[in-house]
Parts: sequence; structure tokens; C-alpha cells
Amino acid sequence: MELPLIIQGGMGIAISDWRLASAVSRAGQLGVISGTAISRIFTSRLMNGDISGNIRRALSNFPITNAVERILDRYFIPGGKPRSMPYRSQPVHTLKPSRLLDQLTAIANYVEIFLAKENHSGIIGINLLEKLQMSNLASLYGAMLAGVDYVLMGAGIPIQIAAVLDKLSGHEAVNYRLDVQDSAPDDSYRMHFDPEKIFPGISKLAGLLKRPKFLPVVSSTVLAHALIKRSEGAINGFIVEGATAGGHNAPPRGIMKLSSTFEPVYSDKDTVDLEKMKMFGLPFWLAGGYGHPDKLIAALDAGATGIQVGTAFSLCDESGMASELKIKMLKKVLDKSTSVFTNPTISPTGFPFKVASIEKTMSEQDVYESRRRICDLGYLRTIFKDKNGYINYRCPGEPVEDYLRKCGKLEDTIGRTCLCNNLIAAAGYPQSRTDGYIEPPLVTSGVDLPTIRELISTDKMHYSARDVINFLLSPVNS
Repeated sequence: MELPLIIQGGMGIAISDWRLASAVSRAGQLGVISGTAISRIFTSRLMNGDISGNIRRALSNFPITNAVERILDRYFIPGGKPRSMPYRSQPVHTLKPSRLLDQLTAIANYVEIFLAKENHSGIIGINLLEKLQMSNLASLYGAMLAGVDYVLMGAGIPIQIAAVLDKLSGHEAVNYRLDVQDSAPDDSYRMHFDPEKIFPGISKLAGLLKRPKFLPVVSSTVLAHALIKRSEGAINGFIVEGATAGGHNAPPRGIMKLSSTFEPVYSDKDTVDLEKMKMFGLPFWLAGGYGHPDKLIAALDAGATGIQVGTAFSLCDESGMASELKIKMLKKVLDKSTSVFTNPTISPTGFPFKVASIEKTMSEQDVYESRRRICDLGYLRTIFKDKNGYINYRCPGEPVEDYLRKCGKLEDTIGRTCLCNNLIAAAGYPQSRTDGYIEPPLVTSGVDLPTIRELISTDKMHYSARDVINFLLSPVNS
């Protein structure tokens, strides 16, 4: 398999959906879908009536029909739900998820990869987060059932993933050590996923699965070296991401310091030594501010295999961003009024998070303050051991009184939002509350957003994924 020059960023939630990944793959590069919270997007599409029929077509190819029928009975609404009707909730992930939730998670990821790979021979990857440990096993298995080619994972140190991929390729039962706050040194908590228990008969129906290549996302050579040394299976390369990338960023090394604009201050300590990266002998792609042809040439000159680009793809025709937000962003790009703020507190994960300033989104203080705090999706919940020795779950974005009752610290709640609901709204599936309130979106972007001006004009306020690729490859192809 020839290595791609360009890897499309795996932007969640559902900004990097199957349509975008398919378009990039058909153009000869690595298209990537985001597996983050994709089960919520999947059920929302079913509740909206799956008017195109794409979801049900993919489901008709899933080998275990009774699991599909159960999900359709629960979530599919012919013709679609009324706009004011809330999306039906789904089980929240815990250490011991229900069989329904494991089936739903696996099938949602299967559908996304199946559609991304349909009717072409290009390569497709899935991007997942180490932080979302409780959903990852089912997500990986579903993606592998659909033939995913690459797995990308950041937001942590994913030393267990490579071995999980090895075992899932043979439909073996797997487990995953979990990070549990306030646990004792000798405590051990694990997630378990057994394909044959979740989908009886699946190994005979599906046969051996392809083991996808694994590319961890790293922000330092120290992390890359640790993964090479400690990974429980083969690593096939790295995405080296800098702090200018959209979405979550790794915190600055050392003590967090804020600038005069209250953004995290990064220093030379946070710059990756590319000479050391080359010494590992594995391919690597540079990410974060590389959405320009000059940056591709610079990356290749520095020894990289290529680049990963998110921001330029996030606003293209095929991206999953809600169309009204996409239009607002493109207008801001054209009139040079874009603003991206690296917010040190907004994400419940504690990682800095890039926020694009757009009216009527969570980037505005009055919109933030008017939202009633609620944690009903739970993807970013943290597992902790309470004072009585029981396992519980908390999120700094939940109601403050609930977080404090679970022995959380008040300072951890300040400025936090519900990224789960906000990013789902940005993909065009906002939850409608029973009181009529509609969850507002939040849009993220990298700092190279102004580069998109080279792709649009007053006469052409849109562009395709292929336009992005042709733009990036222009010096290589000339």
C-alpha cells in the first residue's frame, strides 16, 4: 500500500464524515472518518428518516441481521421526526456497557466506514481518542468489520491499541486497562469486548479481518519514543501534531502559563525535533498549520512522509459541518475577520481547545451563560473511585452541584462546556430540549484558517475536497 502524501484530519464530531473521507480517498489520499460519538450521529440520521437511504443500505450489508433489526426498531422513524421532537437518547458508556450499546457502537462505526469505502478502492482511516476509552473497543471492531485501512489515535498515550487490533482481526476477546481517578496503585479496571458474545456467529460470517495500520498522534519525540518502547503491538508511523492544530491541543510542557489574551503559552520545548523523529525509522506526517502547498514541501524537505490537514477540509463542500456555519466561516475568511482562540478551560478533558469566533455559537459569552448545564451523552466523562470504594463517573461540564457531590473540585468546572452536545450541534444534529431550548454549536479550527482565502473568492464561495488536494499538491505535480 503506497503511503499517502496527505492525510485528511479526523475532525469530530462528524465533521469528518463518510462523504468527506470518501471524496479524499477517491482523490488518491487518506480519507479519515471521526469515530468520536458517531453512534449519536448514526441514530440521529435514522431518526431524521434516512431520506437518502444510505444508512439502511449500509446496514443491509452488516452480517448479523437481528442486531440491525433491533436498532432500526428502536431508532428509525420513516419520513423523519418533527424538528421540535428531541432525539431519542441512547445508553451511556460505563465499565460494563449493555450488549445493545456495544452493538450500536460497533454498527455505527461499521456504517461510517462502509459508506466511506463504497464503490472505490482508495484507503480510509478512522480517528479515535484515547480519552474516550469506554467506547473504543466496540468502535474499533465495527470499523474493522467494514475493512478500515488505518487507525489514528491521539489525546493520550494509546499503548494498548496495537495489540487490540491484532486480536480483533481474529475476532478474539479483548480487554483494555482504564484510567480511573483516585484509584489505588494496585487497582486494575478493564473494559471487556468479546465479538462472539456481542454478535454470536460473527467470526464464521465475517472471516479473518484485515489488521489496519496504526498511527498514534504525538506532540513530542518523548511520547513517540515511549509508544515505540511500550506499545503492546506494532506501530506503523506517527502523526506529529503541533499546537496550531484545530480541536484539542496537547498542553504546553511544564507549568501552564497564559498570555495577555489568556491563551496557553507554547515555547521551544513544545517544538518537535524532526531529526529525532527520523531516527525512529517510521513514516510520519506533520500536522497543525500545514494546510498550504509550501508547508507540504517544507515537511517533505524535513524528512516527513507528508502532512495531515484538517481546517481546509472542514469547510469544503463534502464536510459534515452544518451548512449555515460553513457559510458564516467562509464569509469571515473572505473578509479577513476570522478569529481562533486557544481556550485553556472550555474542554472537560482539561486539554486546550481551539474555538472559532462565530455569532450565536458557544464562542460568545452570552450564549455560553444562557445554556443550562447538562451531561446526558457522557462521552467525556471521567471514571473515578469514590470514597466508599465504588466506581462512579463525573464530568466538569455537568451541573456544578452534581460535580461537587461527586467530590470534584469547583475550579475544574469554571468555563467548561458540553463539547459532546456543542460539537454534535455543529454537525447539524442539535438536541431539542422539552422546554424548546436547542443546543448551540461550537466550531473549532486551526490557526491556518486564513489560508482558505486562496480557495475561494467573491464569485466562488465554496470549494471541494478535490480542490483542497489539488491546491496542496500543486508544487509536487507541477
